[in-house]
Amino acid sequence: MRAEIAEQPAVLDGIVANHGVIAEAGARIAAHKPRFVLLAARGSSDHAALYAKYLIETLVQLPVGLVSPSTTTIYGARPDLTDVVLITASQSGGSPDLLEVTEAAKAAGALTVAVTNTPDSALHKTAELAVDMGAGAERAVAATKSYTATLLALYLLIDAWRGGKAEHARDIGSLATGALQVPVAEAADRYRFADRLIACGRGYSLASAHEAGLKLAETAYLATRSYSGADLLHGPVAAVDRQTPVLAITSAGKGGAAMGPVLDTVRAAGADLLTVGSAENANLRTPECAEELAPVLEIIPVQQIALELALARGGDPDNPRGLHKVTETR
Repeated sequence: MRAEIAEQPAVLDGIVANHGVIAEAGARIAAHKPRFVLLAARGSSDHAALYAKYLIETLVQLPVGLVSPSTTTIYGARPDLTDVVLITASQSGGSPDLLEVTEAAKAAGALTVAVTNTPDSALHKTAELAVDMGAGAERAVAATKSYTATLLALYLLIDAWRGGKAEHARDIGSLATGALQVPVAEAADRYRFADRLIACGRGYSLASAHEAGLKLAETAYLATRSYSGADLLHGPVAAVDRQTPVLAITSAGKGGAAMGPVLDTVRAAGADLLTVGSAENANLRTPECAEELAPVLEIIPVQQIALELALARGGDPDNPRGLHKVTETR
């Protein structure tokens, strides 16, 4: 896991270098002129799909829904998907339910797009358009480089769809190098004996909050709940007290600014608050970039915290108990 976290700057640079191939797929989607977009994913890829939802609704101005695969695989639902684009994100391309969802959507009239790290997978071959994120083999169970690769591949796909030229992503590799240098040892140490944690964020960074929760739970076995900062204030904040650490993702931009009232409330409750991101006053500050690309960078220190915390708590972050690299759900 440590080695794969460190590979991310090179992986991200490689994806940007392959931008032309991804842009072709984006142009095909634009030519299709969809009326609606559906996203299908599981696990870490589901958080990447949430990020894509924000990108499409904000940059392309189209409504987006997140697929519930069970409506297809368990209940046999087959809605009319004429003029719809289905984007399926799966690092392995090996989950049977995502394959079935993609096949059913294609049969129902959707333009199907796969974003995977496995070009020889059945999903990659089934979709009409396929994007190979090119992160390389990932051996640790916890997704790190494949997660940020998924984010960047989705960004480049959607940016090309709206007619962009990837100008905001050109320096993403060097910025990721800066994110790797954020010191996390003290943050990992302060959570060593924690029983629970709340992660939160808003806007594009909501995906990062959910991914942070997953990483801390699956590698360090730290029970973590993740919320939109807005939803946290709608009730769950009542459970926040001096014994509840809060990890808040706060990057520069509108989403980070909207976290202001959340941080004020959490501080007033006496919680142990740690802020991560490119916001000027963040405790663990990552390099600043275009707001819509911040999730690629802000998750990197969190990955490192999860790694160090897992080791400090006596775990094996490469092989978390009860988990496998490819999870096959149906």
